[in-house]
Amino acid sequence: RSIGIDGQKKIAAARVALIGAGALGSVAAELLVRAGVGFVRVIDRDFVELSNLQRQSLYDEDDVRQNLPKAIAAESKLRLINSTVLVEGVVDDVNPSTVEDYIADVDLVLDALDNFETRFVINDACAKHSRPWIYSAAVGSYGLVMPILPGKSPCLRCMLGSLPAPGTSPTCDTAGVIGPITHLVASMQVAEALKFFCGSLLPSLISYDIWSNAFHRLDIGADIMKTCPVCSDHHYD
Repeated sequence: RSIGIDGQKKIAAARVALIGAGALGSVAAELLVRAGVGFVRVIDRDFVELSNLQRQSLYDEDDVRQNLPKAIAAESKLRLINSTVLVEGVVDDVNPSTVEDYIADVDLVLDALDNFETRFVINDACAKHSRPWIYSAAVGSYGLVMPILPGKSPCLRCMLGSLPAPGTSPTCDTAGVIGPITHLVASMQVAEALKFFCGSLLPSLISYDIWSNAFHRLDIGADIMKTCPVCSDHHYD
């Protein structure tokens, strides 16, 4: 169960694409770099705003004054934390025309987004290229983490079916979020990533509500994959 020398070597050789550098992504990026992951690509299209600082602990007021893109601010700070890690900040929108380029040369993809439209794009691209990824979400006091191993464990489409209608899912902007849940969810996500690199990951859906202290771990059977258009028919919308 320990990482050990062999595990640390695997972590140092690992390559990660982190999509989103906001509440979840900024924390996950820092943890990945401090853990010594060899290559971290951070992709985000947004700029640092004052309201972000309540939960996005990688940034500060100077980033706001300089009107820095989150990916650029993150890259600069992450390089100061661990100079042995190769960090690549990318200011771009992840969509069907760009996603495959960003996941092509990595071992693992981390989702740190706030919308299901882009998550479904990631789900399709990772399934198409057999790229493992870890879903994460946080809103209010509640958060979710689920590792997805294409062809081996249920994907996001298995769990949700069709894409939720725009505006029907709460986000940090619409419903608010308490800072500690974003840090806790990002920590669980990176822990799952380290397990993956060390060969001890057992995919399951993990949920936690920091306000009620309700923690749940749900093992999802592979039978659900048989009726999924992505997993069974290899149909990528």
